[in-house]
Amino acid sequence: MKIKNKSVIIKDLGVVDYKECWDFQEKLFKNVVEVKIKNRREALNKPTSNYLLFVEHPHVYTLGKSGDMSNLLVSETELIKKDAKFYKINRGGDITYHGPGQIVGYPILDLDNFFTDIHKYLRFLEEVIILTLDDYDLKASRNPGKTGVWLDINTPFARKICAMGVRASRWVTMHGFALNANVDLSYFECIVPCGITNNSVTSLNKELGVEFVDVIELKKKIKNNFLKLFEAKTN
Repeated sequence: MKIKNKSVIIKDLGVVDYKECWDFQEKLFKNVVEVKIKNRREALNKPTSNYLLFVEHPHVYTLGKSGDMSNLLVSETELIKKDAKFYKINRGGDITYHGPGQIVGYPILDLDNFFTDIHKYLRFLEEVIILTLDDYDLKASRNPGKTGVWLDINTPFARKICAMGVRASRWVTMHGFALNANVDLSYFECIVPCGITNNSVTSLNKELGVEFVDVIELKKKIKNNFLKLFEAKTN
C-alpha cells in the first residue's frame, strides 16, 4: 500500500527569471516522477515529495500548448521595448502575462498523495484563491468553462483576477496559478489574456482601492488556505 505523504515543502523564491524558475520546476517534477517509476519498477514504497513554490517574475508572456500565437498583440521589437520576454511552454491554456506585483504559485504535487483527479485539482486551486480573496471581503467565483478566478461573472463587468494553467504526468503536477496583486495592468493590453476577448483583467490592489497590497500577508493567506483545503501540513 502506497505511503501517502501529505506534507508540502513551501519555498518562497523571491524574484526569479521565468526560464530559470521553469528549469527548477522541471527538476523537482522529474525527481518526483523518478521516485514513482522506481517504486513501481522495484516494488518499493518510498514516499514522494510535494512542493509549493511562490515566485515573482520579471515581465514575461507565456503561451500554453493549446494557445494561439495571434493572441500576442505586439512584435518582438515591442517586447524588447517593454523589457519583456516570451516563451512557448508545456502547460495547458493560452497566453498569459507574469510580472512584478503578481503572486505566482507553482504546486508540484504527487496527486497520489491527495486524489487522482485533475479536474478536482484545478477546482481546488481555484478554491484556494476564492477563499483567499474572501479574506479580503471580495466575493470571487469560477466562470463556467473558463479556468481561473473571476469577479462579477454573468455581468457586463466580469473581470479575471487569477489565471491558471497546469501540466500533469503520472499524477505529478507543475505550473499553477498567477494572482494579480499589485500588477501594472497595462501589460495585459499586449495580449488577449487566456484567449478571452470579452472580459477584462483586474488586480487585488485595484479592487481594494489601495496603492499596495502587503504580499507577505497575501502569501501567508494563500499558504494557509492551500494547506487547509488539501488537508496538508508543512515542516
